[in-house]
Parts: sequence; structure tokens; C-alpha cells
Amino acid sequence: MKIIENCPVCQNTAFKKFLKARDYTVSKEKFDIVECINCGFHFTNPIPDKEKIGNYYKSEKYISHSSSKKGLINYLYNVVRNKTLKNKVKWIKHEVAGRNLLDIGSGTGHFLKETKENGFNSLGIEPSQDAREFAHSENGVRSVPQEELYKIEKNSFDVITMWHVLEHIYDLQKDLRIVNKILHPSGKLFIAVPNMNSFDARFYKKYWAAYDVPRHLYHFKQINLSRLMLDYGFKLKKVIPMKYDAYYISMLSEKYRSRLFFLGPIVGFISNRLAKRFGYSSQLYIFEKTTEL
Repeated sequence: MKIIENCPVCQNTAFKKFLKARDYTVSKEKFDIVECINCGFHFTNPIPDKEKIGNYYKSEKYISHSSSKKGLINYLYNVVRNKTLKNKVKWIKHEVAGRNLLDIGSGTGHFLKETKENGFNSLGIEPSQDAREFAHSENGVRSVPQEELYKIEKNSFDVITMWHVLEHIYDLQKDLRIVNKILHPSGKLFIAVPNMNSFDARFYKKYWAAYDVPRHLYHFKQINLSRLMLDYGFKLKKVIPMKYDAYYISMLSEKYRSRLFFLGPIVGFISNRLAKRFGYSSQLYIFEKTTEL
């Protein structure tokens, strides 16, 4: 296991335990989430070594890599995904004129396919070979291994997207510098992450599915994400709610907590209703590039 000695946001070295969460998807192991005493950022600590963390993604339950439709929750996820894909493209078209798009953490390629059908020149970065092969064979799109990210030329893309990916990035500082380098000065960066300040996160606590340890290395609130991205040359422009996520995450959390599935949609509904106070379960943050690193 690797011990994180510095806060990823402020580099402080003093932390306190926040909670212990279980990996319900693969290993059933428990992992500590800590809180930085200085800035309040939360992150998993310690984490699996880099060469071993891939083992925690090897499950048909891990939906972004398997595209499984087994079980009610995964079935509903796939049904809703078709609508959310169209929304994602609509949001991008509203913000960006160019058509060169990079999707980091492209998974099984459903989003890449949607962008391709809407006239984008799209490329995906995906560490999982199985997911890349699925994207090519089933969705007809191109994605390349993680190592290719570091070979991309400066200012190559008009838009870079990271749909529930930032919380997974092992080499966070290195990769954010690269994102700054390869995004065009007039481009936009789209980052969607779970919001641990949301009502459903507060309600489910250690059972909240979006903690998803140890795959989720970082656990964001809007204030922490904004501060982090400023250090890498990005300013927050807009926040868009991802309302469907509250229902999916709450149903999955209820499965972990009590298996009373009917309560999940109720909690998701309440979470969306209280979003003005706590924020939505997941939120899309649109950043503009202000500084070249």
C-alpha cells in the first residue's frame, strides 16, 4: 500500500480520519478516507500501489468497463445513459466551437461514439485494454492506452472531457499539467465528479456508493475542486447538475446499506430537491484555461 504524505490540494501533511468505507464492488476490503486539517480536502489514504490498483477494476460490476446490463441497477444505468450522452454533447456544443475532442477515461466508448456521430474528431484515453477493445469492436471508436496521453502535442484539443475520471487519476499532478498543455487556449475542460457534500452523501455516510474505494482516490466538494484546478491554470466557469446520478448512486448505496431498493429513488429525489443547499450528487464543472504551465 502507498501512503499519501501530502494533501493533493494544498500539500499539507496533517490529516485526520474521516470515515472507513468498504469496497463493495471487488475486494470487500475496507479503506480509510482522511480529511486535510488545513484545507478540508478528503482523499483515500493509504491506496493500493500503482501496479496493483488495476486489480480493483476487474469486475463485471464495474459498469464503465464492463457495460453490463445484469441486475436492475445496471439495466437502469444503461437506459438513462442514452439520454445523458445526448445531454453531454449538447453542453459541449454550447460551450465550444471547435471539434477536436479528447475523452480521458473513455471506458467502453459510448460517449466517443455519440461525439463521433455529432461531427467531432474524437480520441479516447483508456488504461483498460478490455474496455478499449470493446470500444473498438462494439462502438467503432478509437481509444489508446494511458501512455499516449504524454505524447500529445501542445494545444491539440478544443475540448477535453473527464466523465467521473478525475477521482481515479493516480498521477494527479502530472496528468493535470499535461491537460493544461494539450488544451487549446480557447478550449474548455469538462470535469464531472461526485459531490461528497450532497444530501445523499450525508445520508448514506460510509455506505455512499460514490466513495467507491479504492478506485476513487479523491472525494470532491466544489470548493476543493476549484482550488485544485486554479493551481493548474484553470478557472471555473460553470456548474451543471447531473440529476440522474442521485437516483443511481442512492439505489446502489441502499443496496450496500439495507437492500431496501425502493428507498433509493426517494433519497435521490430528496437529494435533488435539497441541491440548492448541498449541491447535486454529481456535478459537471466547466473550466476555462487561464494560464499556460
